[in-house]
Amino acid sequence: MHYEEPLFRPPCEAHSLIIQVTLGCPHNRCVFCGMYKMKKYRVRDPEEVKSDLRKARLAYSHVGSIFLADGNTIAMNSEKLSGIISYARDLFPEAERISSYGGARFLKGKPVEALRRLREAGLDIIYLGLESGDDEVLAMMDKGVDSEGMIEAARRVKEAGIDLSVYILLGLGGEALWRQHAENTARVLNAMQPDFIRPRTLAILPGIPLYDEVREGRFQEASGETIMRELQVLLSSLEVEDAWFLSDHISNYVPIYGHLPEEREKMLAMVEMALGNPREYLGPRYLTHL
Repeated sequence: MHYEEPLFRPPCEAHSLIIQVTLGCPHNRCVFCGMYKMKKYRVRDPEEVKSDLRKARLAYSHVGSIFLADGNTIAMNSEKLSGIISYARDLFPEAERISSYGGARFLKGKPVEALRRLREAGLDIIYLGLESGDDEVLAMMDKGVDSEGMIEAARRVKEAGIDLSVYILLGLGGEALWRQHAENTARVLNAMQPDFIRPRTLAILPGIPLYDEVREGRFQEASGETIMRELQVLLSSLEVEDAWFLSDHISNYVPIYGHLPEEREKMLAMVEMALGNPREYLGPRYLTHL
């Protein structure tokens, strides 16, 4: 099977069969991200991808789920992608889900009918990086789409019948913009009504553009206490009808899980606990495994 490193996937896809349908990310300009800076985006030949799928079928007697990498596979031609998804479904009828990353910049330009064909072919879930619902933060981080574009992308995914898992990035507003980042992220999530909300906490590591901004004094990293207050505002402001809030990443200070809206108070209590015990919960994070 063909793999071009580095290879990334959501934590919840740790036990999935990972197939690289595309390589890299077609946007690849986000100031906070260093995942695909060493790759140029390109789409693999569908026949090569199908060959990888056949090899995987020979290697594994059971595959529970399939993740279609790399960073924005949804950006490729929908007809070619639906052909690959259908082929994977035929080869792995036991797979409970097939998933992919999908950026709002590309999703908002996809006709709902094209996304619906992906769903009919067998695509179950799209992981969308909202990161922030605040237009100032989105522009500052060169996300390539504003909050209205984010909402439109989500609308199309949901209308097509595909489950939507949305990533948010705590700390992305830094110390200066934390409150508007939290309030507007909640606003956009309320408009999106995703099936899953997955928070990550900003990690400013060497090699990403934001690292240089911190060193030059152009961005002040949010403290652990600020990030918890941001999370407190976010959770208090969410008005989603049926969504799982899943803090399933090593970057986060506190593992907070629950179903909204009925478990909101339980999750807020965890935030209060962390704020009341900062030395225990809000100290340095160990980010070497990110």
